[in-house]
Amino acid sequence: MIEKYEVPIEKLKNKCDVSCFDFDSTKDLYPLQGIIGQRRAAKALEFGLDIKKKGYNIFVSGQSGTGRNSYTLSITEKKAENKETPDDWLYVHNFKNPDSPIALHVKSGMGKILKKDIENMIELFKKEIPKVFTSKEYENQKSVLIQQYQNYTQKTINDLNVMAEKYGFIFNQTDKGLISIPFRDGHPMSEEEYRNLSTEELEKLRKNSSELSLETVDVFNKIRSLEEEYRNSVKELDEKMALDVVAFHINEIKKKFEDRQCVIEYLKTLQEDIIDHIGKFKVDKNEQMNNPFAMFQRSSEAFFDRYLVNLFIDHSEKSGAPIVNETNPTYYNLIGRIEYKNELGVMKTDFTQIKPGALHQANGGYLILQAKDLLTNPFAWNALKRALKTNSINIEGLDKQIGYVVTSTLKPQPIPLSIKVILIGDAYTYSMLYYYDEDFKKLFKIMADFDIEMDRNNENIYKMARFIATHCEKEGLKHFDRSAVGRIIEYSSRLAEDQTKLSSRFNQVVEILYEADRFAEMMNSDIVKLEHIEKAIEEKKYRNNKYEEKILQMFDEGTLLLEVEGEGIGEINGLAVTGTGEYSFGKPSKITVATFRGKNGIINIEREVKKSGSIHDKGVLILNGYFGEKFAQERPLSLSASIVFEQLYSGVDGDSASSTELYALLSSLSAVPIKQYIAVTGSVNQRGQIQPIGGVNEKIEGFFKVCKLKGLTGKQGVMIPHQNVKNLMLSDEVIKAVENKMFHIYAVKTIEEGIEVLTDKQADTVYELVRKKLLEFSKEEKKSPNKKQRKNTNRAK
Repeated sequence: MIEKYEVPIEKLKNKCDVSCFDFDSTKDLYPLQGIIGQRRAAKALEFGLDIKKKGYNIFVSGQSGTGRNSYTLSITEKKAENKETPDDWLYVHNFKNPDSPIALHVKSGMGKILKKDIENMIELFKKEIPKVFTSKEYENQKSVLIQQYQNYTQKTINDLNVMAEKYGFIFNQTDKGLISIPFRDGHPMSEEEYRNLSTEELEKLRKNSSELSLETVDVFNKIRSLEEEYRNSVKELDEKMALDVVAFHINEIKKKFEDRQCVIEYLKTLQEDIIDHIGKFKVDKNEQMNNPFAMFQRSSEAFFDRYLVNLFIDHSEKSGAPIVNETNPTYYNLIGRIEYKNELGVMKTDFTQIKPGALHQANGGYLILQAKDLLTNPFAWNALKRALKTNSINIEGLDKQIGYVVTSTLKPQPIPLSIKVILIGDAYTYSMLYYYDEDFKKLFKIMADFDIEMDRNNENIYKMARFIATHCEKEGLKHFDRSAVGRIIEYSSRLAEDQTKLSSRFNQVVEILYEADRFAEMMNSDIVKLEHIEKAIEEKKYRNNKYEEKILQMFDEGTLLLEVEGEGIGEINGLAVTGTGEYSFGKPSKITVATFRGKNGIINIEREVKKSGSIHDKGVLILNGYFGEKFAQERPLSLSASIVFEQLYSGVDGDSASSTELYALLSSLSAVPIKQYIAVTGSVNQRGQIQPIGGVNEKIEGFFKVCKLKGLTGKQGVMIPHQNVKNLMLSDEVIKAVENKMFHIYAVKTIEEGIEVLTDKQADTVYELVRKKLLEFSKEEKKSPNKKQRKNTNRAK
């Protein structure tokens, strides 16, 4: 009677027909270009890379291992090849505001040339300018100025002496300048004569000196003016002589960068600063050598650091747009930093210590970031958003971000930003950012969603074969024959848990490729065959299934109670999936139900002891709805029932056991026994329709292993939702047992069909017995006095 619910053998696994392959091994195939089965994501990614508008940055969503990283990098590299290489950037000293270094940009490859030209020019000036000031031409012109100055000075001193004679004084030239000396008897007064003067003579001398000072004020002012004029004349001569040398070399550099106004402006200010500080180029180095404190003073060479050039971003060795895959997106690694150096215990910095970040290096191209890494680094996410919103990169220390400044620092000129940022993360991260960060939806308008599965059609199967060929060529693996390729296809469908799909988690497929190649090498095979794939899969299981073996051992020893023969009332074998990360497996559990008179309804013992998840609680509550719909249309439901997973101490979640619990409830109420040799999985709704569940392959294989341990009788099997038939990709061992009639797999659509499979009775028969039992409970409930009645009786007594 129940044979009609059995799943045909051909539906237990979608085997790959290798006879349709037009190749003998992957050696005959061309390597795969692009990615398999991610048309939606690839299209979104390509569109996002092509659009130039602000805010169209990209969030690549998907599970790890779906090829999102490798494909994002490969398609970005193709786009970058066809783009123009961006400008080089340099930081130079700001002569007007030293705390704000100037950013210059030149064509790709020209930054290195500009740096070399300027620094070579300064070194040349250090040698050439001193020669200018030792030349005969310079000495002659300077001598003329000195002679003019001396002539004017001497004439003025003569005029002073004429005035001074009236008051008994004469002016002499000393190291300290002009001084007035008393004059007596045709010669300057000696010190002895001065001491021998009487009081009246001294008083007269002081009076004459005061009058002389007043009368010679204008003359002394004239002398000072002559001295200032002389200095200015010498300075003008120095500047004129130096300008001829400086302007020539600077003009040569200007010719190379005449299309860059920022460079022209800088060279103009550079020339002015050199001329203003021309004396620095004339300093005698012997002065430093003869100074005993020179070692404690900053070298005069430090002055020339202002003329250095910080080649900030150099694209001379690159072609196309830059691609930066930043694996550690800290705040400083993104926006750059200003480093410090220790000078005699003092931390100092200058524009040469400005270092670029990933945004600078990727400017004009593409920046790839892992969302998780970005969001777990303090301040990094806000720094990225600020740069994208302002279209500029502003280098600031974290001390300013937190409002705490410990030392003075530089504020470099911001660099304009033109970049495409690609964030790679999962769907949860995307949702959190989208709903809780209002800037995210404005800055990342493109979402490329990588699926975990793809259609299993001829095109994708062939691409998968080429994918294997690609890895063989790239990683130096042995090539795979057609049978090995077919097994990989089946393995991929098993990962996808769907006969009509292939898994997009390529990392798990690649692991089998590597391991099968190793086993082929160990077996001295020149090509990877089916047996090597099988060995790789089995060994991978063995490395990770210790926990499963312990569980099976406990079933074998009787530590875990589970009957796989006979029948029982109010008990049934349910199926769950458990695992340790890398490996998951099915674990059968005995579910028991106790029903009795009362008004408590269905009690989930796991929930009462806080060992039940919310989804499992929901599944149990749905049973209340089913019972109310089915059996409480005419009178209230009088029922108390407790449900428990026996010997389960780690907790349970999910609703895949809700139909199983319902069968046990119906069995307990109707006293109709359930076949213990048929395990059950499946969710149920309030209308009694069976709903699909996950992990169907692991659940079936888990119960099969227990039955095999205890002995196959030919009656055992598993009942699953009919929707899960398409998810079956069972092991060959299970399929062989089904083929030999030693194991059975049933698929049902409703509770009624499940009852028929589990009890060999029609559902109406079971339902009638349940109604009778509930009626008995209801009648007994009416006979029993309720709390209010008992209270009144006590009062009467």
